[in-house]
Amino acid sequence: MPIAITPQAQENQTYSLKDRFAYTVFRTIICLLQMIPLDRCDRICWLIARIFCNWIPVRQSLIRENLEMIFPNWTPERSERVTEQMWHHMLLMACEVAQAPRKVHRENWHEHFHIPDRRSMLKIVMDDRPTVLVSAHFGNFELAGFLTGLFGIATTTVARPLDNGFVHDYVTKFRSMGGQYYLPKEGSSQQIQDLLNRNGNLTLLADQHAGAKGCWVDFLGKPASCHKGLALFTLSSGAPMIVCCNVRTGGPLQFDLSVLGIADPVEGGEHLNSVPSLTRWYNECLEGIIRLFPEQYWWVHRRWREPPPQRRSSRAA
Repeated sequence: MPIAITPQAQENQTYSLKDRFAYTVFRTIICLLQMIPLDRCDRICWLIARIFCNWIPVRQSLIRENLEMIFPNWTPERSERVTEQMWHHMLLMACEVAQAPRKVHRENWHEHFHIPDRRSMLKIVMDDRPTVLVSAHFGNFELAGFLTGLFGIATTTVARPLDNGFVHDYVTKFRSMGGQYYLPKEGSSQQIQDLLNRNGNLTLLADQHAGAKGCWVDFLGKPASCHKGLALFTLSSGAPMIVCCNVRTGGPLQFDLSVLGIADPVEGGEHLNSVPSLTRWYNECLEGIIRLFPEQYWWVHRRWREPPPQRRSSRAA
């Protein structure tokens, strides 16, 4: 049985006028997106993406810094093109999330999702063991959780609560429609352990900065701090780790939900020897698909930070 999560807005009824106004604007935009056909949403997203790139630069310096660091051989024109495509992808992702509950259901999901590794994925997820599903801020990861819910597979996601409690509750409600439940990143270790003890399915986004005390491995060729818990969940409980992604392959609501790798403690392997080796393995799985579709990765967040002094000295040695 999945863990029931109390809505954030019910835990704290004190909200500023700014929060309420922001939520009103947010819901108004969602209503408009649900009224507009997806093909027209697609064209609007391209228009807004061009505005973000040319007239209203949003986090432009951070995006340029990330792309220059990971793809030093790219020309400025290619970086600008990928930046525009990334904004289009992120905006279209919001449109797809708004319309998915009405357009995707159990009778027509195959019209929107191609799952080449469906047999191997379902075999592990429906086993009598817990499962750790790992992805990144890549593709439309929100609809991946929505689709597993349509299959009757309940998953629990660990994520940071959104700053606006009303928006947080709306997103949590969308996730629960597809059988996906939410746990906060802080203070939920016992609940995660209870979930694994009950052979539940845990979903995590692996590309979040874990601070100086995280497990430092190379991600896309540059050192990045990763949460040790992702590897520990598999190594301590024997839960298979599935690295997967939901890549847009055509127009709106057209995806490939693919398995990038499976680390099963029963089968063993060198990548299961330690936390650093398993962390390095799932990052390498994600690297390959991100390099193929760089426009579908969230270059807007600060994934790469300065390593601690001991990490810098060991890397230099």
